[in-house]
Order: sequence, then C-alpha cells, then structure tokens
Amino acid sequence: MGFRVIKTAIATLMSILIADTLGVKGPLSAGLLAILGVDVTRKRSIRTISARFFASLLGLGFACILFEILGFHYWVLALYILVSFPAIARANFKEGIVTSSVVVFRIYGDGSITLAGLWTQIELLVIGLGSALIVNLAYMPQASDQMVAIRKRVDKQFAIIFARIAETLRDPDYVWDGKELIEAGKEIRIGKEAAHRAMENQMLHPDEVWSIYFYMRREQLESIQNMMQLISHVYQKMPQADDVAELFEQLSHDVTEEVYTGRTEFLLKKLEQEFKTMELPTTREEFEIRSAILQLIRELSLYLKLAKKNKAPTSVEARRAAIGSN
Repeated sequence: MGFRVIKTAIATLMSILIADTLGVKGPLSAGLLAILGVDVTRKRSIRTISARFFASLLGLGFACILFEILGFHYWVLALYILVSFPAIARANFKEGIVTSSVVVFRIYGDGSITLAGLWTQIELLVIGLGSALIVNLAYMPQASDQMVAIRKRVDKQFAIIFARIAETLRDPDYVWDGKELIEAGKEIRIGKEAAHRAMENQMLHPDEVWSIYFYMRREQLESIQNMMQLISHVYQKMPQADDVAELFEQLSHDVTEEVYTGRTEFLLKKLEQEFKTMELPTTREEFEIRSAILQLIRELSLYLKLAKKNKAPTSVEARRAAIGSN
C-alpha cells in the first residue's frame, strides 16, 4: 500500500505537469484521472485503464445525447446515471464508471457541448490515464523476497504440526490445540494472493512456480487434516504408533529443507514392509487402532507424493527449489 501511494503521487504530478505544459484546460483533472488509474499489478493496470478509457468515451456519448436533448439540469445527471451506468457495466467496462462520471461532470460544469470541450476531456483522459499506465508499467516491486518469507513461515508451521503429531502418537493423552493448522492455512492464503499478484506483474512468460508451491501446500494441509482425524482413533499407546511417530519426527526436519530429501519416504517404505510381517491383531481395540495407523501411513504416503510430484531440479535457483520441500 505504501508503494502504491508513492506511485500515485508520481503519476499525479506527472499528469498535471504534462497537461499544464501542453496548455490543456483543467490540468488538475488529469491528476485526478491519474489517481483513479494507478493499480496494484501491471496486467490489472492495463485492463482497468482500458476499461476506464472506453467507459469514459461511452459515457461522453450518452451525456452528449442527453444534454443536447434535455439540457443542462441536475435531474438530467440523475437520468444519465440511470441510463449510462447499466450500459457501461453491460459493456464490461464497470471499472470505468467513476472515471466516466468525472469526465461527464466536467462537461456538465462547462454548460455546453463543443468539439473543443470534448477534445479537452479526451486529452485529459489520455494524459491522466496514460501517466498512470506508464508509472504502473515502469516498476513493480519484486515479490521473490516476500515469497521466500511466506514459504519459511508456512514450512515452520508444518514442522511444528508434524512434531505435535509425533508427540500425540507417542502419548495419546497429549493435548494439542491445533492452532498451527489455522496459522498454516492463513499463511497459505496470503501466499496464494501474493503469488497471484506476482504473476499479474509479469507481462511475458509469467512464472507459476510460487502458485504451484502454495497450491501444493494447500493440498498437503488438507491431507494433514485427514491425518488428524485418523490420529484421533489412536487412543492407546502402541509400538506401531511409536514407529510412525519417528516418521513424523523426521518429516518435521525435512519439511524445512529447500529440496525434497526423500528421507521420510525411505523410512516409510521400510515401515510398510515391517507392517506386512507383523502378527495380526488379537483384540478388537488393537485391530481398530492398527487399522487407523495403517490408514495414517497411506495418508502420509499421499502427502509425500504431492511433494515429490512438484520436486524442482537441483540446478534451478533456490526459490524454485522451494517447491520440492517435503
């Protein structure tokens, strides 16, 4: 938000100076139009500025017809709003409704419709919106540092979650409030929004690496929530639960690595082989608990597949390698 204010100030000053230098009547209006034109991303800026420009032309067309036929009265402005706003929205230029109103109200303030007056409004539109577009396209802050910071926070929450799961498996009486699940979900949402903004700022060959990463984390968080439901059925301490706890303990370390290590996967496959050689449960309670543990192992395998599927080659830059974290 702070950087957007700076861009707005630069675009406003630029538009006013250009309009004043060219001798365009009402240079301050160019500054107002520049304020309306500054946006948060490059691609969005192009879309909204185009919508504002064409909405203003459409609004001028309605205004000329209404003012010429009905005259310059306050109630005609209300009629203009009733007629033009739905038409502008239907033309997919709804982002430009406010901008078109600014232009039309200036025409109303002049009290007459002339070619010179209309041309002045078009000049102000080009200068104001053009200045905003130039500033928007000229520079947008790099999001890589922000993405890395968010990734580290997400990975940290995941590491804590896996450590808590390990404690729960070792001690069924351990009480965990699960707040890290909520925090991880919040950070993932923030990351997805930031990744979308970063892609909107890349005009050519947008890099989807961060979008893929946060999409993967969202899927993995859903997998973890399924694990939590299964763990609730492990209500007694059992040797098999201790073995699975070691997997989550290892995963709590692996998840903060920038690349997929495969260590947890190796231990998981080893444990799966051991499960096949174990004696069958002798009681109903043991059967239920071991069944939940077995399903937990399968859910953990799914989690690891999500990470492995998005593993980045080791030769790419570190932020791309972040996708391969466990």
